[in-house]
Amino acid sequence: MPAPAAPSTWLRLPLSFDVARLQEESGQFAGADWISHFNTDAYENGWSCLPLRAPGGDARHIMPIDGAAYAATPHLARSPYLREVIASFACETRAARLMALAPGAVIHAHRDAGTSLTDGLTRLHIPIHTSPQVLFSIDGEAVHFTAGHAWYMDASCLHAVHNRSAAPRIHLVLDCVTNAWLAALFARAGFVPKPAHKYGDPGIHDGNVQAVIAQLRLSPLPASQALARELAALAGSAA
Repeated sequence: MPAPAAPSTWLRLPLSFDVARLQEESGQFAGADWISHFNTDAYENGWSCLPLRAPGGDARHIMPIDGAAYAATPHLARSPYLREVIASFACETRAARLMALAPGAVIHAHRDAGTSLTDGLTRLHIPIHTSPQVLFSIDGEAVHFTAGHAWYMDASCLHAVHNRSAAPRIHLVLDCVTNAWLAALFARAGFVPKPAHKYGDPGIHDGNVQAVIAQLRLSPLPASQALARELAALAGSAA
């Protein structure tokens, strides 16, 4: 029997767009239109954002807000092809922004919880300016996203980006609400969903559960001993 396919940590979707038109529209914006990313500890040498859809349509707002009413910014009003690209996704789009990574810039390894297909909010990348020297590291695998295609990355995985080229990298990044159309698109691309997490939280794993069990077993309290047995049963280890 063949081994089961590994869950998809990244995927090229069966969609393509006109790179020249994307580059023309992204090139209309002045340097003052771009906003440095607020998480300054997460990167080195330049990472900036230009909001196309933002809370309240505010072109100076780049912070994600749960439950916010996202709307087109004036930048998107000036960009008919970018509007066409976004509208081609038959699902609700919340945030949409151009993301620029300066030459030599690095985004350090991190996780973005809640942005995978199965979480209900799917983050997609459409590279506009890139080169083979722009590489993602996704759970240790080096991946280059080619221009003009739609790409998915499970951002809850440990990932980093390095622009080793001499030119800025620019992606259109969309946060799409998962629906039947999007799920069917992923299925056409061969998407393999990740299994439900053993403990219901990707931040909890066998190592830290075993550490908690060990601490509980040192307690003289019957309730602590009972909890240790319950956790051991969940983890599949001996009580």
